[in-house]
Amino acid sequence: MIALPRFQSRVVPVIALHDATQAVRLAHALLDGGIDVMEITLRTPQALQAIEAVARDVPQMVVAAGTVTRAAEVASVCAAGARLALSPGLTQTLVRAACDAGLPFIPGVMTPGEVMAAREQGFGLLKLFPAAQAGGLAMLQALAGPLPEIRFCPTGGIHPDNLGSYLAQRNVAFVGGSWLTPPDMLAKRDWAGITALARAASALSGPATDSPAT
Repeated sequence: MIALPRFQSRVVPVIALHDATQAVRLAHALLDGGIDVMEITLRTPQALQAIEAVARDVPQMVVAAGTVTRAAEVASVCAAGARLALSPGLTQTLVRAACDAGLPFIPGVMTPGEVMAAREQGFGLLKLFPAAQAGGLAMLQALAGPLPEIRFCPTGGIHPDNLGSYLAQRNVAFVGGSWLTPPDMLAKRDWAGITALARAASALSGPATDSPAT
């Protein structure tokens, strides 16, 4: 499958932006805190504009498109400049669209059967989502036995208090989380506050190891 773009952070901020004009300044705030990847979800009408702004104006930031659930969205996020796509699930049409577009793709899974189905499609890195509801740390530890070669980006229920425990799991490549860009800070354009949250997360997580192919 298609190799991921290189980034150092082991924490991927998961962001729903309602104002695309915030995107570039937000990207710089995260970079100032040591985070060089951001997932802008397709949950708002401004998402594609935000992805395009970061891709154009902040090339040192790896901008990913999140909540990609339809094949048609793959073309849209590619056109906007996304360097990576993530989904809460996996379908054949999504896989084909991502492969045809040459876009690195991390599909979501929740059960061992879904992990095995994704492995048959050639994926070695998967999004465990929603991580807390799927069993969290206990599920990751259980999956490591029969499926030791699969690595995960758990997302959903990750926060500073459990971040270290997740990243300590040998099958966790990095995690996704929304706590780094709280809606109140975005509304206030509190870039210094977001940088502080990013810096604290970076201190807890350390740099990423080599990214596996997806």
